[in-house]
Amino acid sequence: MVLGRGRPIAWPWLALAALIVLLDQLTKLWALSALAEGERVPVLAFLNWRLAFNTGAAFSFLAEAGGWQQWLFGGLALVVAAAMVFLLLTGRAKAGWERFAYALVLGGAVGNLIDRVWRGAVVDFVELHYAGLYWPAFNVADASLSVAAVALVVGLMIDAARQRRLRG
Repeated sequence: MVLGRGRPIAWPWLALAALIVLLDQLTKLWALSALAEGERVPVLAFLNWRLAFNTGAAFSFLAEAGGWQQWLFGGLALVVAAAMVFLLLTGRAKAGWERFAYALVLGGAVGNLIDRVWRGAVVDFVELHYAGLYWPAFNVADASLSVAAVALVVGLMIDAARQRRLRG
């Protein structure tokens, strides 16, 4: 799909990002209304709902830093979101996998940024576990960021292999 001067159309990817933000915020509203903080509600043998508030980054990194980290992570999310919009709107992201990954990053960054600004902490509620080992609670925005990271790595590996084949 191309729009003017050979640039890929960004709107479907921006719509995907918006859908992720909407789904993220709706599921967080559900978690806030249905769960008490720290309460574990078993869903499957490996999955619980557990409401948690994270003032830090991934895996609660810097969660106990005293509050300045909220500004750091909020600012970082804003810069990342602006960069993703720029990459999508300018057509710098050529491959479909790049646009897909950037849309996921944008949706995840904005979803968690809304929490930081509105609630002062990111709402997490999905908890995976196995054999007594628990993964830190996460949310739709976090899952979107994780899928984006995998898409970027796999896409780069496929592109690198393709380039090696073309060179001989």
